[in-house]
Amino acid sequence: MPKGTNQKFKLYRLAQIMLEMTDDEHYITMPEIIEALGKYEITADRKSIYNDLRDLEVLGIEVEGESAGKGYHYHVVNRPFELAELKLLVDAIQSSKFITERKTNTLIKKLEKMISKYETMKLQRQVFVSGRIKTMNESIYYTVDAIHNAIAENRKIYFQYYQWNVKKEMELRHSGAVYHISPWGLSWDNENYYLIGYDSEAEKMKHYRVDKMLHIKLSDEKREGKESFKQLDLADYAKKSFGMFGGKEQQVKLLVDNSLTGVIIDRFGKDVMIIPADKEHFTVNVTVHISNQFLAWVISLGEGVKIISPDEVVNRLKKEVERLAGQYGVNRRM
Repeated sequence: MPKGTNQKFKLYRLAQIMLEMTDDEHYITMPEIIEALGKYEITADRKSIYNDLRDLEVLGIEVEGESAGKGYHYHVVNRPFELAELKLLVDAIQSSKFITERKTNTLIKKLEKMISKYETMKLQRQVFVSGRIKTMNESIYYTVDAIHNAIAENRKIYFQYYQWNVKKEMELRHSGAVYHISPWGLSWDNENYYLIGYDSEAEKMKHYRVDKMLHIKLSDEKREGKESFKQLDLADYAKKSFGMFGGKEQQVKLLVDNSLTGVIIDRFGKDVMIIPADKEHFTVNVTVHISNQFLAWVISLGEGVKIISPDEVVNRLKKEVERLAGQYGVNRRM
């Protein structure tokens, strides 16, 4: 049999054919393999292909043969990801605000290459990206990478921080001032990515929306704030901060309707102590950062949640209600 012009790519193309054209439900016969290789101008006989299929295991591609009528057919088994797992990854990518729509489609296309063409069709049914609210900062991926590099190398970072103005334009905060921060970790909250870093000038830990960071560079200075970071539990920090808005940390006692037990556990975790108050309510003590976002969360739950103490927080909520009543022209006695 005369050799084709692309024989040196034979094993690579065979792997490509098996990965694209087979899965747990779809098989390929030896004549079909030979025909598929021929489309790439690669010739092969059965014996050499048997050996090549065994060699694919060296590349981590396990091929299994099963009898089918008078012959055999073959398919790839034990892929790195199952279809259900890839669907979860696609859903996570789609729902991530910090990933742009363009990058979302690019990542999904890359995931599709990990399954057969038949399963790709099933995965595509899960893809509904257009119209989702997404960040427009394409540099976020490189920002995240730079943050991880800075943490690994124990170095500070420089960056600028922006906000949107009423003209829908990116506007640098603090007149374009350069932030010089010691990065210590990344936190995910309310579909956004945050950098947790130490501000040496303010002498405290702060957080920054990663998608609003621009022109990030590594500094030659070593990180500071190690002791402050040691005292910080990132998961606990995110739990106490509503929408990652800061505020004075205080313990608050809430009176909660029994029907909202799940809401409290989802927000503060299963370790929170629930104390029955009566047949329909319970009390719970939670430590939070007192911010307008926390107060808005309480208000959003209506009659189901009431702040009992401390008086300082109760009074702050009353003032917020009065402010809202005045803003919307509602007369109400407190």
